[in-house]
Amino acid sequence: MALITRVSRLLRADLHAVLDRVEEPGGLLRQAVREMEEALESERRDARQARHEAARLASRRGEINKTLDGLERELDLCFESEREDLARSLVRRKIVAERAARALDERTEVHARTLADLDARIAEHQCRLDEMCEKAELITEHEPRHDTDPVFAEGAGEAAVREAEVEIALLREKQRRASS
Repeated sequence: MALITRVSRLLRADLHAVLDRVEEPGGLLRQAVREMEEALESERRDARQARHEAARLASRRGEINKTLDGLERELDLCFESEREDLARSLVRRKIVAERAARALDERTEVHARTLADLDARIAEHQCRLDEMCEKAELITEHEPRHDTDPVFAEGAGEAAVREAEVEIALLREKQRRASS
């Protein structure tokens, strides 16, 4: 059984090596860039959702603060009126609100750390994507481009002419006119 596993791994590795040689490196690089862009956009969506959730948590905390302020005023009134029976009920509600506030604060703190980590990851991935795009430009710049090269494109118009070709042709025209 182990022999069959080893042979299948060896064949799979050889097959992958052959496929790597056959596939166009520029195309693979462009595909990798597209996948990185998709992953980055997904992370940005996650960050937008996390920011929305942070705003919701902050709003909820504001509501709890208003409730606690109201309870404080009502408790002051109860104590001024010497109505401890009413104060007990308010104290119970205050305890519940304070517990909710603490739980919300803990959740907000965890959420803030998660959002900071996500923002750092987005920045890092954006940096990697920029580097990958630069590499892709360099590689594809030196690849023969059969789809836009005027020699290979039938009915190629002005859009198929690369800037380098224009510059070279311009230098030749200047040289030809200077020698005439």
